[in-house]
Amino acid sequence: MSDIIQLLPDHVANQIAAGEVVQRPASVVKELLENAIDANATSIKLIIKEAGKILIQVIDDGCGMSVTDARLCFERHATSKIKKAEDLFNLHTKGFRGEALASIAAVSQVELKTNLSEEQTGTNIRVEGNKVIHQEPIAYQKGSSISVKNLFYNIPARRNFLKSNSIETRHIINEFQRVALAHPSVAFSFYHNDSEIYVLNSGNLRQRIVAILGKKTNEKLVPIFEKTEVVEIEGFVTKPEFAKKKRDEQFFFVNNRFIKSPYLNHAVQSAFENLIAPGLYPTYFLYLKVPTKSIDINIHPTKTEIKFEDEKTIYAIIRATIKHSLGQYNIAPVLDFNRDASLDTPYTFKNKVTSTPKIDVNPDFNPFKTDNQKATKFHKTNNNSQWESLYNSLPKEETDSINHDVNSKTTLFNNENATNQTFQIHHKYIICAIKSGIVYVHQNLAHQRILYEEFLEKITIEGALSQQLLFPLEISFSKSEIKLVKEIKEDLENCGFVFDKILDETIIVKGIPTSITESQISIILEQLLEDIKNDVPDTSFSQLDIMAKSLAKSLAVKTGQYLAPIEQQELIDKLFLCKQPDISPYGKKTFVTIKLDEIDKIFNL
Repeated sequence: MSDIIQLLPDHVANQIAAGEVVQRPASVVKELLENAIDANATSIKLIIKEAGKILIQVIDDGCGMSVTDARLCFERHATSKIKKAEDLFNLHTKGFRGEALASIAAVSQVELKTNLSEEQTGTNIRVEGNKVIHQEPIAYQKGSSISVKNLFYNIPARRNFLKSNSIETRHIINEFQRVALAHPSVAFSFYHNDSEIYVLNSGNLRQRIVAILGKKTNEKLVPIFEKTEVVEIEGFVTKPEFAKKKRDEQFFFVNNRFIKSPYLNHAVQSAFENLIAPGLYPTYFLYLKVPTKSIDINIHPTKTEIKFEDEKTIYAIIRATIKHSLGQYNIAPVLDFNRDASLDTPYTFKNKVTSTPKIDVNPDFNPFKTDNQKATKFHKTNNNSQWESLYNSLPKEETDSINHDVNSKTTLFNNENATNQTFQIHHKYIICAIKSGIVYVHQNLAHQRILYEEFLEKITIEGALSQQLLFPLEISFSKSEIKLVKEIKEDLENCGFVFDKILDETIIVKGIPTSITESQISIILEQLLEDIKNDVPDTSFSQLDIMAKSLAKSLAVKTGQYLAPIEQQELIDKLFLCKQPDISPYGKKTFVTIKLDEIDKIFNL
């Protein structure tokens, strides 16, 4: 039998390796930005076109490369970061494997311009599919410029798996934000299709967070700091009242490297226990400094997973530090045993005998008395014992209504002839009797289905009505969110929103849908943007669908809300007029039917 095992050609091996490192354009952006950081750059410029599918370019003012280094950097496992195996546990740089540029060059057309010093001649190299096709000396400033063009041009199947431009752009923005947050002392700029996305000046951590997430973030931040022998923690968490339903603004950095750690995330979540409602998550920006020998970074190709030598201790320190900061800044309720001196009894009153103050009342005083009138003698009559007699003459029906629960809710519908054919249980479910048995309706999910179909019809066919605000409302958003608002502006206007202006970090709303109140605008828009970010629609119709779902979820009757009998009946009537009444917009059952036969079986009948 002949031998069947053979070494793969270099270009095949490189493409296999590229599959781990280069998953999408955002992966390329991450690797190139981290290389610029390792080159000690103080200013980094990112330029992309068509969500990185056509061009990804990173320009920095770092140390640059010599002619030999420029040629060698595209070889596999060629790196300046480590020299021996022991260096893996003493890493102070972002990269160390020497795989990134080789993997990128294997699946794209790369052009590198670099120079060690402006006094010397720079180098220009073009590489396609790991083959150097051109090299020449050029005049270039100190630093490097690397352009990645036509990503996956030689692997059409991988290129076809890329998502829409809006989705890929969001992934690039996420990677850019992580690197920019990790290095606030470095100036960054980001341009997409010749339009400015971010221009971040060097500064401190708080300034960088506000520059990325918007001015409204500044008032939400609570500073965190603790220094121990095991770990040094600094950064910010947001106040509990600003907790969100999504985890997209949770950032952990270890030695200035962004990581993902469900275990440490649980430490933060537990520190906010009983301060935020279930289903909400705090926003945080936490920077951990640990000895390099106590962590292992070489776990995952993306280097976002880290193993700690003493993870349990770090967990406890993070949890305690956040709890301490929330209490220190009066965010969390604490017991204060310090006396307030202003409430102490004065020293001169120490031996003074106190007595009940006496009140003198003139029973003959009459404020309506005139000169021709004489004050009548005040006589106190005690009618308390006869108060029950006031109700003895009333019919029994009226006395029954008086004894009814005084805290009963009022209805939005005034219909005295409404028949009570439905019942509400725990302000969550509505029970309705039918010929074949009983129907249990979930009021929130059912109302979501009703509103979803109404919004979808208005957006796509009729066009929603709008109510004008007496005073335009100004709402602050981050630059990435403003970019998303601009993308869906036309769809929002079809929903009934009317915008006066859309600025760099704020939008001015002068009209809203008739079904929304002014106090709900900010919450609904934030929820809508989060839903669109996370559901990542591929087509314009699916984007309209997500908007209708989000609005329906935000405006639907909540679990725990009382509904009057006529409101219950109307909700059920509208539900069964829907095109698909049995499931909510998110695929959950809106009602369950229990037949009489099933009920009989329960009682063994």
